[in-house]
Amino acid sequence: MKHWILALAFACVGGMGLAHAQTAPQLSIALNPAPGNPPSPEMGNWMHFRSVVRNTGAAPAQSVVAWIGLVRVDAGHEQPMDLEDWSAHKAVVIPSLQPGQSFTTEWPMRLIQNGDYRVVISAAERHASRLDSSPFLDLHVRVKPTVESRRILPVAIGVPLLLALIAGLRLRRRA
Repeated sequence: MKHWILALAFACVGGMGLAHAQTAPQLSIALNPAPGNPPSPEMGNWMHFRSVVRNTGAAPAQSVVAWIGLVRVDAGHEQPMDLEDWSAHKAVVIPSLQPGQSFTTEWPMRLIQNGDYRVVISAAERHASRLDSSPFLDLHVRVKPTVESRRILPVAIGVPLLLALIAGLRLRRRA
């Protein structure tokens, strides 16, 4: 008799958990590069990523916080990146998402360091016990030469010419 009561109690608790899971908000997150991004990004470029957070569940989602993450995946340098220098737009709060409703936002990011990265958007609803994330978006950032001859050459030639011109004008005035 005791076993039957325990089995019934566990079935009821399990059923309640299943019922709650069916009525809980479910967040689906899509992530894509925004149109207009450079085709072959390099250090110093700005990239924009567009995310869509959609409530695919049967209940409203309240106080959803979504944030962007960046992970470096170069062999031997794997680590999450601190976005302090990369982006000032790190998180958004979505006050409410009704079932079927979506929220779109764009995430600007300045590419600071070369390498291979993965961008991800994560979101958590206030009462949820789990985290939802987008699929990764892979990104390769090329090295940007810090010394470019087309920018240095005019200065390297122009400054001495300007100094010679000034010196020549001074000598001419004295004469």
